[in-house]
Order: sequence, then C-alpha cells, then structure tokens
Amino acid sequence: MTGGDLPGGDLPGRNGTPGSIPAAGNGTTGPDSALARAAAEELAVEQALALVGGRSHARTPVNGQVGDQAPRNQAPGEPTGAAGDPHPSPSPQPPPYSTSATPSFSPSPTPDLPWDRARAVAARAGRGGPRAVVRLPLDRALGHVLAEPLAALTDLPSFDTSAMDGWAVAGPGPWTYEEGVSLLAGVGESPAPALPDGTAVRIATGARTPADTTAVIRSEHAQVDEARRLVSTRRPVVTGQDIRPRGQECRSGDQLVPAGTVVTPAVLGLAAAAGYDALPAVPRPRVDVLVLGDELLAAGLPHDGLIRDALGPMLGPWLRALGAEVSVPRRLGDDARALREALTASDADLIVTTGGTASGPVDHVHPVLAALGAELLVDGVAVRPGHPMLLARLSPDGPHLVGLPGNPLAAVSGLLTLAEPLLAGLAGRPAQDAYRALVHADVPGHPHDTRLVPVVHRVGRAGGRDHVAPLRYNGPAMLRGIAAADGLAVVPAGGVRSGTEVEILDLPWAPATPWTEGCFT
Repeated sequence: MTGGDLPGGDLPGRNGTPGSIPAAGNGTTGPDSALARAAAEELAVEQALALVGGRSHARTPVNGQVGDQAPRNQAPGEPTGAAGDPHPSPSPQPPPYSTSATPSFSPSPTPDLPWDRARAVAARAGRGGPRAVVRLPLDRALGHVLAEPLAALTDLPSFDTSAMDGWAVAGPGPWTYEEGVSLLAGVGESPAPALPDGTAVRIATGARTPADTTAVIRSEHAQVDEARRLVSTRRPVVTGQDIRPRGQECRSGDQLVPAGTVVTPAVLGLAAAAGYDALPAVPRPRVDVLVLGDELLAAGLPHDGLIRDALGPMLGPWLRALGAEVSVPRRLGDDARALREALTASDADLIVTTGGTASGPVDHVHPVLAALGAELLVDGVAVRPGHPMLLARLSPDGPHLVGLPGNPLAAVSGLLTLAEPLLAGLAGRPAQDAYRALVHADVPGHPHDTRLVPVVHRVGRAGGRDHVAPLRYNGPAMLRGIAAADGLAVVPAGGVRSGTEVEILDLPWAPATPWTEGCFT
C-alpha cells in the first residue's frame, strides 16, 4: 500500500497526517518533550475520533482540553457545562412521552465495558435460559442448529456393497459366470445366494455383494471370454478390494455430528443416509427490528436535512445470516410512546433498535427501558465506532434488547459486539472461533478504546504470508468500507504497526478467497 492507501479515511494518525503512525522521535529529546509529544498525539487522535464519533464520554488530556462531540441537536461550540469545566454537565431530562407520570432517567455514569467483556456478557445472556427443542422434517431443517447429537440409526453401509461396476468373484481365478445373471442395487433377491469358489457374477455399484465374495474386479480390469464364459483379470486381486463392508462409515449408535452443529446440505444428506426423517433442532431466534429517527427516509434521494435509512434494509438480511428469523423492520421515528408500545407488544426473543441510545433530547431508549423496569446488562462499550450501544433484558423471562447506535458502521460494530454472540447462544450455535492474522499496514488506534476496522483478506504473494488489508472508508457513518470487507480487525488501544497480528471477526458471508481491489483499499 502507498501512503495514500493507508486506513483511516479522514481520521488523522498520531502525527496529524491521515492514516499514519508516527516515527520514533521528532528531533527533540528528553522526558519533557516526550510527554508533550505523547499528549499532543493523544489529543489529536481524540479530537479526530470525536469529530466522527457518536456519544462520547469526556476524557481529560494532559492540557485539560476536551475533544468530545456535542450532544445531538446542540450547536457545535455550545457550552456543555459550567464555564471553565472541561466535563459536560449531566444531560437534561428528556420530555415525558405521555400525559401520565413517567419516571425520569439518565444513563448511568459507569465506565464503558471493555469490548471483550461486553461480548462475553452477551454470550452468557444468550446461553442463560432453557433451550427449546423442535423436531423438523429434513426439508425444513436447513440452517437450524442440532439440539442433540446425531447418532446413527443403522450401520452405514447397512450391508456389504460393491464400490464399482464389475464382477464379484470368489476364490482364485479364472472364474466362470452364468450368462444373463447380474446383481443390481435394490433389485433381485436380498441377500443373494452365496458365491461358490471359482465363480463370478456381474455386479453394479451399490449392489449387495453375495456372501463369500472375495473381491470385486472393476469392469475395466476384467478380461471376459464369452465363448468359454470365463472371467480373468489383468491385475492381482486383493481380498476385499472395491467392497464397502458393512459399518465401514459408522456403526449403529455412533455419534455422527455433535449438538450445536449447523444443519448444512451435507448434514441433511448424512442424516437421511443414517435413517432420519426429522431432526431435533433449536428453533431460530425471532428478532424484531425497530428503526428510530425522524430524519430517515424510506425511499428517494436525501433532501432538506433528511437522510436515507441504511439500517432498515441492512439489518434484516444480516440477522438472518446470523441464524435468526426477522420480522419486517418497523420505522417508529423519534416517538417514545410508540417505542414503549412496540417493546411491550413484541413476542420476539430479541429486539434490535437503531439510534436513540445516547443521551440527547430525542434519545428515548434509556428512559423507556427505565420505565419498563428493564435490566441493563451492558450500557456502553469501550469500542470505536459504536460505543453507545447497549444490551438489556426487558424482564426475567422476557426478550433481550440490543440498542444499536444510529450511524451505520457504528451499528455494525454493535451488531457484531452484542447481537452476534447473543444470537449464537439463543440458537445453540458455537461461538465464533477467534483467530489472528497479519495486518498489512499501520492502523491508528484510539488512545483508550478498541477499534473495529473493516479489512479484506489477501493471499500472500511470492512466498509471503496471507494477511489482511485495512480498508479506508471506516468512519462511523460510512458503509463503503464494510461493503468491501470480509472481516473486522480488532485493533487494541494505541493502534498496531504493519506486520502485527490482530484478532479478526469474520463477516457471515466472508468468501473463501479475496475479491475486492481498487478504490475500496
């Protein structure tokens, strides 16, 4: 990659240039200059991230200045607290959403959870309750998760069968045969009469071999003397050759696949071969999607301060790729009453909301959850983008709610941080295996939080190792980078240099080989 291709888009690196990581030293020496450089670098990154971030907790750099984004609907530069106070004042109470008395609520000031801890909380929440089991016919089981181990109901194969078209022979050759007699799969006596030594019979692939069969000679290896009705072979005969013995693949009762296996077409075929007509499966989690925001358009071009809803069309297919059944997204606008009614009426296992998770005057998710007595399991995650995400349980036996930020890439971050591990637990799926890959560029980091950066896998050239390349368009409101990605790199605070291994989260549709080039990288 050239310098212009480094990740970050309009995100400055630590020396103030786009997508760069500073070289050691800048011509000055000594501890004071080093501290000053560190403070300046941290402030530069913090201010840049605040420009593209959503809700932000105040952080106090060494010089006492704060680079936080103003709350929603507040003009840039408008004071956020008392004069000279670098920390914002508590958010004003949101207006009541009904004529009845409503408990006031402000988000907890507790620190954001570390990213890995937030994912662990979501995974535990998904595994917490008893799991239902349904028996699904084979033609309806695809994509579900097995609720129980799949044990063989019979030996496979259930009798000795021919692996090839040819001749079943007994004893040493040459072998005599009877004209017009052959053994076909599923046709004729079952089982066939025993085969005397020195004799042969034509046999088709999959047909049951007669008792006392020594081997099967493939048609292309046999020499047939039709006048004498003799069969000989051009190659030595090995006992048992080209015969699939009973139980070669499994014996009755053997475990074929464990519980938690996703039912693929191959699993369906194996189950059918083993005698199953229906499979014990975990029901797919049911998900409702609620799109919040008065500024969102469902069609047409953005205009007059209105923008297109990118999350409504994206979340349904994404959640289905994670194994859920998803209702048609509902657009509620910034209406607290409608949000409360939608939450109380839902019979889904998971409700996903978009936007409204911060503390602005029309951010209603927190106060509505408080009014419903919901339990907040995660309230903010130390990750960029997407840190004002949340996970709640509406009642001890009720559905979970994942609140996603409104910015598209921030919402993707919340989806993979909280919704993906939660749905895996609800569906009985195993957690995504963590793995690491080399990153082929310097990647700036947030001073304090984890960053999730869209990447694409690349095949190593000229003996080089496979690696991932960061994608440029990775701002919280951008989808261009994630549309070209097949994974997200988990970048620790402070960033990483080229050649460092980073944890990778695969996207549900990650291809086996890279496919993106050009303007995306």
